[in-house]
Amino acid sequence: MIPLRIWVAGAAAALAFVSTMAAYAGAPRVNARAYLVENPVTGEVLVQHGAWGRVPIASLTKLMTVLVTLDHAKWNDIVRVRSDAAKVGESTVNLRAGERLTVGDLVKAALIQSANDAADALADYVSHGDQKAFVALMNDKAKQLGLERTHFVRPDGLDVPGHYSTAHDVTRLAQDAMRDPRIRAVVRLRTDTIAGRRHLHTWNDLLGVFRGLYGVKTGHTAAAGWCEVAAVRRNGVTLYTTVLGSPTRSQRNIDLAALLRWGISRYRPVWVVKPGHVYWRASVGYGKPAVPLVVQRALAEPLRIDKPLVERVIAPAALALPVERGLQVGELRVYSGRRLVARRPLVAGSSVSKPGFGGKVGFYAGRTLRHIGNWFS
Repeated sequence: MIPLRIWVAGAAAALAFVSTMAAYAGAPRVNARAYLVENPVTGEVLVQHGAWGRVPIASLTKLMTVLVTLDHAKWNDIVRVRSDAAKVGESTVNLRAGERLTVGDLVKAALIQSANDAADALADYVSHGDQKAFVALMNDKAKQLGLERTHFVRPDGLDVPGHYSTAHDVTRLAQDAMRDPRIRAVVRLRTDTIAGRRHLHTWNDLLGVFRGLYGVKTGHTAAAGWCEVAAVRRNGVTLYTTVLGSPTRSQRNIDLAALLRWGISRYRPVWVVKPGHVYWRASVGYGKPAVPLVVQRALAEPLRIDKPLVERVIAPAALALPVERGLQVGELRVYSGRRLVARRPLVAGSSVSKPGFGGKVGFYAGRTLRHIGNWFS
């Protein structure tokens, strides 16, 4: 890619370069109520549909249940299962009233196998059997995390009026959950074994199949449809993708994989700050060669292919002698679209000494003779 000079201003030179990219296909068509693809590092939303609409989220709720639990309980605390948790239906690990398990085992059951009884047992333990109090903690946590369009009614995510979130909020919830290394370690497991010789199996069909996917949570109820929020890391890029309200499990998997592939394809590794590149040449006078301005540390990272890469050099047009190699004389700023992605000092790439009296006399004499010669040419 050949950069094009856009502008140079005043005595201090400022150059900008834009690299153009070939056109790429748009985002895939998705059959879901809502979806969103986001880069958690930059906060950029690559594509979304209905991402701020309130919808049921099924067992994605359990991410908040676990977050709240780990705020108030230790991993090795012993939980005595209450009868209400043992009786909850749908996806369970068949907990028995009076049974004792660690918080860690219940977290695994809730996140890997999406067990409703495990989620309710955690809520009972933290709230001493008052699930309304636990739900209040969930909603307080949602406010703390800035999940402005989220409201919880149950700790397990089963269908109930007034229990909702958005693709945007779920994505943020997953990012916050993944900051906890214990949660990160659990949601990347396809299987595990906990107390009572219970063998857990994930509902996350893409885990271990889609390269780079390392969590986080699936969900399904009649009202919510098939849902998932997933994190993928590939080629130096991390993306979170949320799909809510797919009509079938297979459709959710197809659409999620398509969004993840498309999202990763939006990035390419490039030299943001190029090694050995001369970004500007500053004149020094007295007939001496201009001083190349370079950076001392190069930088390569993946950047959006659909955003123009702009290099802006801020440096004086001329330097006063003497100039020592390595002297900082300016700054390089690189933008991907409007986002600043790199900032580096520009230094002199060579040394130039100050001419002595004889050198100055020779320079001016030579210049005078050239001017006289031009008069007669």
